[in-house]
Amino acid sequence: MRVLVAEDDPGLRSVLERGLREHGYVVDAVEDGTVALSYLRSYDYEVAVLDWRMPATTGIEVVRAMRARGDRTPVLMLTARDATDDRVEGLNGGADDYLVKPFTFAELTARLSALQRRPPLALDPVLACGDLIFDPTTRNASGPDGPLSLTATETALLELLLRRAPAPVNRRTIAVQVWDDEADPVGSNTIDVHIGRLRGKLTGTAARIETVRGFGYRIVPT
Repeated sequence: MRVLVAEDDPGLRSVLERGLREHGYVVDAVEDGTVALSYLRSYDYEVAVLDWRMPATTGIEVVRAMRARGDRTPVLMLTARDATDDRVEGLNGGADDYLVKPFTFAELTARLSALQRRPPLALDPVLACGDLIFDPTTRNASGPDGPLSLTATETALLELLLRRAPAPVNRRTIAVQVWDDEADPVGSNTIDVHIGRLRGKLTGTAARIETVRGFGYRIVPT
């Protein structure tokens, strides 16, 4: 899934970007709030991770602008400000959660997973199609014969299809949500190749990926 990270500290931004990608996220990392707002207008994100203090536009100003235009993307605020009044200001400003620096990466990923399960996304803790089960927290998929061995890209594809099921997902959305540079898969057979590999790994489960000609793909129970 696609995550926005806005952090003005280049070292921390690099750590967050690298770590989240290793956990299977597609990450857009920016250094200030003004750029973050531009990205939020251009892409749909599962979660936004915003530093409170950033140049040009602060994290709390980003959240307020998001909520004012009806953007309900879950927001995790990062800050060194740990006073109760600061927490209250951040949450009342529209943030969904608040993580004080310094923090462990394990806590960050746990909080991101929790935010993905909250309304307004109304995500179930576990996603399923037939006897195929996917746990977004552990990012593990399993069928009747046990765990499935999926690559990071295949995992991201499966999660996206399950979250949108039974609706089909168009190729542009797949490219944006699964690849960092969405231009490459849109104009090639990259998506089709990875879908083909994922189909092969779903053999033996009661789920299949259907091609919606001229549009994209969807996952349905058999």
